[in-house]
Amino acid sequence: MVFQQKQMPQGKRAGAKKPIDRRIAVAPMMGWTDRHDRYFLRLISPNALLYTVMLTSGALLHGDAARFLQFDPAEHPVALQLGGSDPQELAKAAKMGETAGYDEINLNCGCPSDRVQRGAFGACMMKQPALVADCIAAMNEAVDVPVTVKTRIGVDEYDSYDFLCDFIGQVSEKGGCDVFIIHARKAWLKGLNPKQNRTVPPLRWDIVHRLKKDFPQLTVILNGGLDNPADVREQLQHSDGVMIGREAYQNPYFLAALEEDIFGTPTATLRSRHDTIRALLPYIEAELSKGTQLYDITRHILGLFQGLPGAKKWRRILSEKAFLPSAGPEVVLEALSHVAEIGNEKRYA
Repeated sequence: MVFQQKQMPQGKRAGAKKPIDRRIAVAPMMGWTDRHDRYFLRLISPNALLYTVMLTSGALLHGDAARFLQFDPAEHPVALQLGGSDPQELAKAAKMGETAGYDEINLNCGCPSDRVQRGAFGACMMKQPALVADCIAAMNEAVDVPVTVKTRIGVDEYDSYDFLCDFIGQVSEKGGCDVFIIHARKAWLKGLNPKQNRTVPPLRWDIVHRLKKDFPQLTVILNGGLDNPADVREQLQHSDGVMIGREAYQNPYFLAALEEDIFGTPTATLRSRHDTIRALLPYIEAELSKGTQLYDITRHILGLFQGLPGAKKWRRILSEKAFLPSAGPEVVLEALSHVAEIGNEKRYA
């Protein structure tokens, strides 16, 4: 079934490049969505919008920016997520991202980690909407690609709907942001670690629905707790798009189900799980020749056969042998030989 999505408003600057289809996106996940993972996910999903892990403006301005910003052209459409709180530094970092070829620049206003708090950015910035507006305005002045915000529905005791509306209102009106990705949980800056902040605060999809009704001129993307096509279809009735997090990493072939269900991609054009790995092998060989370790790539593909016969053997071989100094594509082929080829049906657990 092809889900008919309502017309989405486009970003003010989206016309500078091909408009971005935001119906399905894969969340930026620290330690997970690196360039190897994004290349792999693109083999499964031709249309999902992919995001980098959060990169701080300081890391780009004072570190190895070329390495941090590296990505394969096959990853498009791909967005760069930045962390920071200095408008001019963020503007420079955004320009670096645009020059590197990213399709969107996103500002993180939702990460609750202690390290991010020490840098005075992430979720704590929700308490400073005027500063966030200044940051977005400076970034918008610096680049022609869309500048977007990923945030929460609240932070600490600042969790009223009025607080959220004030934040969205200031950042949209004064900063010029018209795309907001809303993680439908509040963040606790003290008492919960980042993992707990992804599960303990209750999901409030209804808050995001209400936000879209009250700000119809904005593009509102819902993030949090989505792990099956039925919920995705339902949430697309109330928002302009959804962002998939852990399910896209732990069970990546879930994205193939969404390709057919949401984008209407013909089944015959989608890669099976086995064909996905065969398509990944040339990339693995090229990366190994550059000094990349096999496990840096294979750690992202462990969940490909989740719920299918042979999945445990697949994971065990990759986990045990990909660390070996001499490990190469033959390890992946060995693991693949223990999983039956079942075609590209959208079976997932």
